[in-house]
Amino acid sequence: MKLLHVIANNFKNCKNSFEIDFVSKSKKTSEDKEYELQEIAEELYTYTTLAFVGKNASGKTTAVELLDACYSILGDFRLEGKSYSYENVELLIDFYHDGFIYRYETVLKDADSITSKAVFTKQRLRKKKYYKSKVKSIYKDSDFTDIKITGELPEDTSILFFIMKKKETRAIYFDSFGNGIDTYRLIFATMKDFSIKPALLAKVISIFDENIKDLQMQDEHNFKLSFCGNTRTVSDKELIYMLSSGTTKGMLLYILMIASLQHGFDLIVDEIENHFHKTLVENMISLYKDKSVNKNNATLILTTHYCELLDLFNRQDNIYIAKCDNKVYLTNMYDGFNIRPELLKSRQFYNNVFQTAVNYDELMQLKKELKIWKNS
Repeated sequence: MKLLHVIANNFKNCKNSFEIDFVSKSKKTSEDKEYELQEIAEELYTYTTLAFVGKNASGKTTAVELLDACYSILGDFRLEGKSYSYENVELLIDFYHDGFIYRYETVLKDADSITSKAVFTKQRLRKKKYYKSKVKSIYKDSDFTDIKITGELPEDTSILFFIMKKKETRAIYFDSFGNGIDTYRLIFATMKDFSIKPALLAKVISIFDENIKDLQMQDEHNFKLSFCGNTRTVSDKELIYMLSSGTTKGMLLYILMIASLQHGFDLIVDEIENHFHKTLVENMISLYKDKSVNKNNATLILTTHYCELLDLFNRQDNIYIAKCDNKVYLTNMYDGFNIRPELLKSRQFYNNVFQTAVNYDELMQLKKELKIWKNS
């Protein structure tokens, strides 16, 4: 299964027809096919990496939260535990599965309960056989035929259950807030769930802190730590003060990345540069572009403030510019801007080609106010 395309109405503060597309739009070079794109069916290419960029409060997080919601529906057939309202959210989700393009549509409602659950209403599921000769028209609505659904499900369960049959991780969302002391438990839970060998954790730890030689879980709250030549048992509360926030967060993110690459599910990372050295982020991007490592067509989906990272993207159609003008909206770099591909994308950002620069006049006004305050 591979998510191809999403359109949403009434989602959070987004403009209607809020659209994200994973299928390549522009010309595909042999180099692109080797590094930037993955062929999930004959002549059907999706991206190895997808980026959302923009200034603060532009809507980058909103975009990846929408994708997280769609992956939850595709993987768990449910949507719950989110911090936003589902009321009257309209979703159209296109995905590829076993030789077919599927189109799923629904209108969500908030469940009448104290738990944060979505109720699925007005569900419709259609499909069409994928043919490479029609790759340019895969979203053409009239080509889809309805799938007759026989059987009943609870109102908080999507009819996608009848197609997928069993729950499966389609993506994991790694937000910018962190998980505090729960991080260490999550690291070992991920290793168990996805059969990641302890030797890989040791290699990950050495990337972030050379003083740590080993970390083993003894129970949910206690760990055996080999640090600076000494080995002792520490609690999760002690551990979070001993290790830097970058080390703690980085260990979990890299373990999730390993699981994603090995099992082929997508990884969504909000503010990927938060707490991390630029080289580590570049390394993550390069691993998803390396087909000898990324053998199962996983995609790295990221938001970032670091426009320099976009110079690692050879294409433009896998970059979305997020902006907010009362409502959040996205502009695909390839569709919305006439940028010569040989020019550095970071230079275009610094030249404010995408109208994403921080307001310089506001910064100078703040400086002026501070001077007045000091002299008063």
